[in-house]
This record gives sequence, structure tokens and C-alpha cells, in this order.
Amino acid sequence: MAVAQPTVDPARRRPSRLQRLWAGLALVFQSRVGTIGLAMVLFWVVVALISLVWTPYPPNASLFEQNLPPNGTNWLGTDHLGRDLLSRLMTGTQVILLKTRLPNGLVLPIGVAIWGVLGSLVLGTVLGLNAGYRGGWWDQTIMQVLDALIAFPRIVLYLVVIAALGQGDWVVILAITVTGAPGVARLVRSLALDIKTRDFIRAAETRGESPWYIMFVEILPNARGPLIVDAMLRVGYAIFAIGTLGFLGIGLPPPDPDWGSMVNDARRFIYANPLAVVWPSLAIASLVVGLNLFADGLREETTRYQK
Repeated sequence: MAVAQPTVDPARRRPSRLQRLWAGLALVFQSRVGTIGLAMVLFWVVVALISLVWTPYPPNASLFEQNLPPNGTNWLGTDHLGRDLLSRLMTGTQVILLKTRLPNGLVLPIGVAIWGVLGSLVLGTVLGLNAGYRGGWWDQTIMQVLDALIAFPRIVLYLVVIAALGQGDWVVILAITVTGAPGVARLVRSLALDIKTRDFIRAAETRGESPWYIMFVEILPNARGPLIVDAMLRVGYAIFAIGTLGFLGIGLPPPDPDWGSMVNDARRFIYANPLAVVWPSLAIASLVVGLNLFADGLREETTRYQK
């Protein structure tokens, strides 16, 4: 006698990764604020990608008259050395979003700001999970060290790291990692303190799972929502930090320009050519505001979905 095989309801099948990705994007598009922020961020990503293969002129070549206003040849004008501002602005997006230069001449994909945020996420997550889940002297020791770091102004920590190690893309990444990790650790610790009281954590402990398994397989996936939103905000903070260091003359080294150094170079000629200061300042502001709007929209829709 043949036994009928149970049929699987297609609606109950586990969605694929592509379907989950599309569901996440659809969640963003439900927020007008998030959509506007995503459009602003994507604009600069597209500009960075185009600059890898084409810019109107070589970004570091003095081909024109100094301090020209916007015209038919130079759409954004020129700087005090006769370099095309549009070409330099486009090239500046690369070091922030798309590439990182190593001391041995190698170039890594993904920009300095994103690597710095990833470093702070990894370090802060490891410290926060251990402090929140293990508790006791783990929590006391880790949080006291992190609180001591938070007590210092960020610009002071940037200066300490760069003064000790010199200039370079990887040094800026390390500085962003050191200054961002305490905030991530505090967020992860608060999430871990809540999640570790759930029944599925007790079940994992009853099965005899190791603390590392519970932290990274049971707790971390359930804390990824707030972490993703926080990471978007921190990318904006990192971009602003890179601009600040470039303005102080201790940021990313040449030859590729960054927006902060463009502002620093042009400020001495601000009365003769104010637009040379305005364009890179607007670039920094628009990208940071776009990331903040995107994160706010994502947080708004995620919270509404959870309710």
C-alpha cells in the first residue's frame, strides 16, 4: 500500500538569500527618509566607480589657470594650483569608499571609512559579547578599559595613534577602529544582557554548548538589526573623521586627494575662490547626511515591523 508523501507548502519554504536581501531593501523603500538617504549614498558610490575609469582631467595635474570659477571647461572651477576641482572631487571618493592603499603598494578593495567601521565592529562585538554574556570580572575589566577610552576626546585619540605610527591609510583605519570600538562594545553588551535571559540561550547551555558558540551563534544573529543601523551611522562618523584629519594635514597621504585636504588647501584662498572650499564641504556633508537618513529610515521601519 503506497503511503502518500506529505507535501511542503511553498509559502512555508525557507526564503533564499536573494529573497531575504530583497525583503530588506523593500523595508528600506517603505521609508521616504531611508529612500532619500539611500539615493544620496548611491550617488557618491556611482561617482566613485566612474572615477576609477574616467575623470575629466588628471586630478593632480596643473593644466589651467589658478582659481577659475565654474565654466564650460571646468564645471566646478579650479583650485589655487590650476587643478580641476571636479576631477579631484571624484577621485576623493575612491579613498573613502572604494580603495585602501597599503605601505607595500598594494591596494585593497573597499575604502578607508568602511574598513575602519568594520574593524570597530569586529573588536567592539568581541568585547561586548564577552562583557555582556560572561559578566563578572570580564564585564568589569572590559568596560572599565573602554570607559577610560571614551573619556578621551576622539580627536586626541586620533592624534595619539597617528603621532605614534605615522601617516597612512592603515593608520587612519586603526585610529577609527580604536575610537569606534568602545561605542560598539557598549551597544553589544546591552543587547547581550537582554538576549542571554531568553529561553533558547538556556536551552543551548543545557545542551552543553561552549560560551563562544552561544555568543556568536545564538546571541549575535539576534543582535544584528541594531548593529547594522549603528554601522551605517558609524560610516558617516568615519567619513567626517577622515575629513577632519585631512583638514588638519595628518589624514590620508597623497597622491590621491581627500575632501578634508581639499578644504585645507583652499581655505587660504577662500576670498579669491570660495567655491573651492564649498564643493568638498558639500560632498562631505551630503554623504554623511545621506548615511544618517538611510540609518534613520532603516531603524524606523525595523522598529515598526517589530511592533
